[in-house]
Amino acid sequence: MSGLPFAATTPVSVSRVGLRARDAEALAAYYRTIVGLQELSRDGETITLGAAGRPLLVIESDKSAKPDDPRSAGLFHTAFLLPSRADLGRWINHAIGDKIRIDGASDHIVSEALYLTDPEGNGIEIYADRPHEGWKWQNGQVEMATARMDVEGVIGSVPAGDAGWHGAPENTVVGHVHLRVGDPSQAENWWQKEFGFDTVAHYGDKAVFMSSGGYHHHIAGNIWQSPGAGRRDPGRSGLSWVEMRSSQASAETSREDPWGTLIRTVPGKAA
Repeated sequence: MSGLPFAATTPVSVSRVGLRARDAEALAAYYRTIVGLQELSRDGETITLGAAGRPLLVIESDKSAKPDDPRSAGLFHTAFLLPSRADLGRWINHAIGDKIRIDGASDHIVSEALYLTDPEGNGIEIYADRPHEGWKWQNGQVEMATARMDVEGVIGSVPAGDAGWHGAPENTVVGHVHLRVGDPSQAENWWQKEFGFDTVAHYGDKAVFMSSGGYHHHIAGNIWQSPGAGRRDPGRSGLSWVEMRSSQASAETSREDPWGTLIRTVPGKAA
């Protein structure tokens, strides 16, 4: 059995993500069927999904919400981190068998990832990390890139006679959240100040990657679609909130980033 991924063992890590949905039932069905999350609980029209009892995604119904605007600040993608490369291979076999449409498949050196878009336009990454001991660092910056994934190699990591994909396995976590922001340098300053994050990579002046405890990134912010974006429209669907887990926190808190995205913090280590 795989252990908890490195991403979730750092002083600060991502706990859960909240989405505001125009059709919560349909969106929850997508994350169950395609991503492999299990429904854990319901509270009115709010549906909590996760893996092996661990809450990862909360879908809040808002039938009156306007569709998300991809040019505004908000969610670029929620990244679900599987415990092993073989788990990613099992998911790929599931995607092939069920003819699941994907937007891309990349090798980022530190990880291997596939990308999807849910029915309401929210980005999804499903990925597995390479062992963090082998990541290359120089002057506090981690080596990352975007290259073609060796899909056959990932599939080949699944043992012969394996039982296959049966949903997101135990120790699946939200490894990182990538945000659409209006200004990466402003995002960088905010996350450094509020969470003590280290900046571990820049993609020119278009994107910044930040983390706690030597991870390749827990939070990223980019302006690929949203340059100069102002505060978010609270009446739109899409990202509702991001919840961070912090071993340094003594109580639950909430704050807004410069674009009005609600960032919650809960105390404790990942378990």
